[in-house]
Amino acid sequence: MTVLDHPVLEISDVSVAYGKRRALEGVSLTVGAGEIVTLLGANGSGKSTTLRAVSGLVRAARGAIRYEGREIGRWPADAIVAAGVSHVPEGRDVFVEFSVLDNLLVGAHTVPAREVPARLAAAYAMFPVLEQRRRQRAGTLSGGEQQMLAIARALMTRPRLLLLDEPSLGLAPMLVREIFAVVRRINADGVAVLLVEQNARAALALAGRGYVLETGRVVAAGASAALAVDPRIRAAYLGLDRARAEGEPGYDRREDRGP
Repeated sequence: MTVLDHPVLEISDVSVAYGKRRALEGVSLTVGAGEIVTLLGANGSGKSTTLRAVSGLVRAARGAIRYEGREIGRWPADAIVAAGVSHVPEGRDVFVEFSVLDNLLVGAHTVPAREVPARLAAAYAMFPVLEQRRRQRAGTLSGGEQQMLAIARALMTRPRLLLLDEPSLGLAPMLVREIFAVVRRINADGVAVLLVEQNARAALALAGRGYVLETGRVVAAGASAALAVDPRIRAAYLGLDRARAEGEPGYDRREDRGP
């Protein structure tokens, strides 16, 4: 038995259009219980749209989206959150004029009042800096602290599926490592993660499986270890030029050990 025998998320033949522009075309993917799965692809390939379709921010023109066996493709976004899906959008999207505490309370708007103190305590335990800055306006936080706040806000509902869109965007390498360590801890607590990340090397090191999107279609899928050594993936997303990917003379094969 594998994690895919108990999928948390199943996307089947999903297409999404923005007006006349087709953003997704027949996308199918699965996230198993307890998995981290990454979506790779160039800007405009449909990665963020995939997350937005799952969280109810856009509607699929065709196909099915099932969360824990339930078709959620036509559910309103707040019902999807209440069911156990949280979305951390690209760019963090915190309420900059609100305090850190108020941002967290916004994330807890579906949580029974009696449970909110425990949820806040859990958020502060995971991100101690947020407790130190709980009265501070979110707009005055550093980029890394805002990303922590965005993740902590999403965790206030205790989701079973976390959608993460570009968590490393604009962060220094040390902060990227810290954020990815947090994602591992979240996953170790049993939360499945669907991760969109431009840093393909780091994403493949973090995730167990991945899908590659190109112009709205899935063009490759498999275990992260296999994708990391696929010459096409390495050439396109891991910073290797065509000569290195194809094994032509003049490059050092020691660089081809994966992320």
